[in-house]
Amino acid sequence: MPKHLVIVESPAKAKTIEKYLGKDFHVMASYGHVRDLIPKEGAVDPDHDFEMKYQLIERNAKHVDAIRKALKNCDSLYLAPDPDREGEAIAWHIQEILKEKDALKNKKIARVVFHQITKHAVQNAIKNPRDISMDLVNAQQARRALDYLVGFTLSPLLWRKVRPGLSAGRVQSPALRLICEREAEIEKFISQEYWTIHAALTSHKQSFSARLTHYKNKKLEQFDINDEKKSKTICDALSKNANGKCRVAAVTKKERKRHPAAPFTTSTLQQEASRKLGFSAQRTMQVAQQLYEGIDSGEGPVGLITYMRTDSVTLAQEALTDLRDCIQARYGKALVPTEARIYKTKSKNAQEAHEAIRPTSASRIPADIQSFLTPEQFKLYDLIWKRTIASQMIDATLNTVAIDFEVKDGLFRANGSTVVDPGFMTVYEEGLDDKKSSDEESEKILPPLKEGDSIPIESIAGEQHFTEPPPRFTEASL
Repeated sequence: MPKHLVIVESPAKAKTIEKYLGKDFHVMASYGHVRDLIPKEGAVDPDHDFEMKYQLIERNAKHVDAIRKALKNCDSLYLAPDPDREGEAIAWHIQEILKEKDALKNKKIARVVFHQITKHAVQNAIKNPRDISMDLVNAQQARRALDYLVGFTLSPLLWRKVRPGLSAGRVQSPALRLICEREAEIEKFISQEYWTIHAALTSHKQSFSARLTHYKNKKLEQFDINDEKKSKTICDALSKNANGKCRVAAVTKKERKRHPAAPFTTSTLQQEASRKLGFSAQRTMQVAQQLYEGIDSGEGPVGLITYMRTDSVTLAQEALTDLRDCIQARYGKALVPTEARIYKTKSKNAQEAHEAIRPTSASRIPADIQSFLTPEQFKLYDLIWKRTIASQMIDATLNTVAIDFEVKDGLFRANGSTVVDPGFMTVYEEGLDDKKSSDEESEKILPPLKEGDSIPIESIAGEQHFTEPPPRFTEASL
């Protein structure tokens, strides 16, 4: 007969954790929140210190009753919902309900938290229990009260004034405003024509182009050449002056370092999964929840990633050691920096006790466990593993070069770069919301040239462009 009862949210998590704790522990699921505000006016009373009126969630009443019955034969109750304010509130509500039912008499009650579902993390949490944090509970209640006050007040107004069935909310209404403001920008946007002029050049059997940056000793601004007639006039004049050749006026070389991105937080994971995998934010969190709660990889269920609701980019010391060992073994010592990279969370309100989202074991290579995962689980785990590994690798080193070419009255420039040492890019590169924001010209490899070289010009031609309105938000950019 088990002596200790452990409560978590989901049955999948319960199964994994019970395996780690042994026969003295029985693990049950609350199936999420067990109480919520009464669904009518007055659930939150601003006139009486924002008093909140709760009721048992009907679909979970049977689970609460099962917990109460199981507790009768146990000496202690460990409340182990998720390690965030929602989990803390679930623990508090369960405690309050059981207290009302007089089910806690002579029982030891403790709150336990773990940020990854591994044997070591779970057993360590049981050894280091704490009291329920009322600060976290109050934070969750404030969030829930605001949701209620905003939604319950504004939604009926929308039904009367706009259309039945519409809803307003603490988060959705500001998001809607952002979308509407962007749409208004797009609608009032007036496109402007402009032209750029390029010289097609050849050297060392390599063709490349250079863009006109100065004309008659004046630096060209975006709208200086704004119609085809002006573009043709300049092209004809420069072609005549060049007479088929230009001279290398300057070659500027620089070495540039590119740093790896920080490990994932909830928001950056959702953004990157949207950009690279096409996942919605909701789907990303559903799959991440599965990876966190445990996947059976042949030796019983094991949590593959740390807790996926976090705004922290920090990594535990044991994780840093694990990652550095994995990088050295898999990619070589040269790709391991002298010291572990320490990332600092920008948000002042970040929960530093939490870690970034990372694999629970760096040695659990995605390809090695692919057969145990669904296609979506594999894609997301692979993304998290690569991002975390890359975050602890050396910088990428690139050589950038800018070459200026001159003809009478004109100065052209070509930009290019070469990767000297890929560093972390061996494993992972961060995606972009707007591909145009990356300078495509900087990725060109240019031929070896030196100041004074004479280069043949194949042609000088103009290219028409139109300014574009700001893009509509994607799920990632919003």
